Amino acid sequence: MTPAPVALPEEAPIVKAAKLMRDQGIGDVLVVRGDQLRGLVTDRDIVVRAVAEARDVSATPVGTLCTSELITVTPDQDADEVIRLMRQKAVRRVPVVADGRPVGIVTLGDMALERDPASALSDISAAPPNS
Repeated sequence: MTPAPVALPEEAPIVKAAKLMRDQGIGDVLVVRGDQLRGLVTDRDIVVRAVAEARDVSATPVGTLCTSELITVTPDQDADEVIRLMRQKAVRRVPVVADGRPVGIVTLGDMALERDPASALSDISAAPPNS
């Protein structure tokens, strides 16, 4: 799990999420209402749901763009269960929540590093992002 995931309030503009992704070398940002998880927005969501639709990325809130029907896990769930959920639901990212609050995120890359550190996916996941 990656602790302390990057999160934005649902009213934050899409451009803010995109800049955070660029600056932190990540592909997703959690969307919150107060301290409660509301959704997740990915770099692909921004391209497909905002840029391709010619939305104003400075004015459109991430809450209107994010995926809100999320598969989540709790900090005490084991890795095998998380992998099963990821396979079953065909998802690459799973927020980790405690009492509705995001406390981490598990990605496909995290699982590769955990399960097979010598794999190509682990090498790619461990590499620093390109500028």
